[in-house]
Amino acid sequence: WQPTRTDTWKKFTRYHFTVDGCACWVAAPPKPREGNPWVWCMEFPTAFDNRTGVVPLVEDGFHYVYMSVGNTFGCPSAQVHLDAFYRHLVEKGLSEKATLIGVSRGGLYAYRFAAAHPERVTCIYGDAPVCDFKSWPGGKGKGRGSAGDWASLIKLYGLNDEAEAMAYKENPVDLLAPLAKANIPLIHVVGDADDVVPVEENTAVIQQRYKALGGAMTVFHKPGCGHHPHGLDDPTPVVKLIQAYTAGNVAKP
Repeated sequence: WQPTRTDTWKKFTRYHFTVDGCACWVAAPPKPREGNPWVWCMEFPTAFDNRTGVVPLVEDGFHYVYMSVGNTFGCPSAQVHLDAFYRHLVEKGLSEKATLIGVSRGGLYAYRFAAAHPERVTCIYGDAPVCDFKSWPGGKGKGRGSAGDWASLIKLYGLNDEAEAMAYKENPVDLLAPLAKANIPLIHVVGDADDVVPVEENTAVIQQRYKALGGAMTVFHKPGCGHHPHGLDDPTPVVKLIQAYTAGNVAKP
């Protein structure tokens, strides 16, 4: 990895380096699986790592990776950096397909990357993921929204004003056709009482549209749970799905 430094994360050796001007790291498994599969958390990679299943996946031979592109909402310029990181990792020997994790606003990063490069994706695990930025940070539905983030997003996406943002057609909810065509399975974990990223404006829309496209999707509901905590008390069901999809076993919808 030619790291600038190394440290220990959850008992695993973690290598830090820079790609395309962005800070990156890879947590390496003690014994990599054949083919070097990997899991890429697009944002908040260590915030709920005991609940998202990434620790048992690394124990099982998956690499765990992250690139810091800032609070950029998966915007076009961020996607350029993410593309460079992907190519760097594959050049270093990791698999040509990765599992993408989109935690909260990370859903924008993950789905937009997958839609542009479906051939690079094993599956997507969205955890209370933002699937339509009109919902968050826009707050144009039932959610609380975030005025500062909304203004920042409009600027980062190169949109002229709120009207252009409301008419934008490249949110995750709009980008499902290439994923279904590539037979990419989706996994979501949601809190049914989430008032930040409401289920009905995000995951429920993905679920309805992906089913109509013939795509496979599994949703784990947490009754009475809000936006936090992310993940599951026991993330084993998510881990098993990622392992199965990595092995090439995609469930039928």
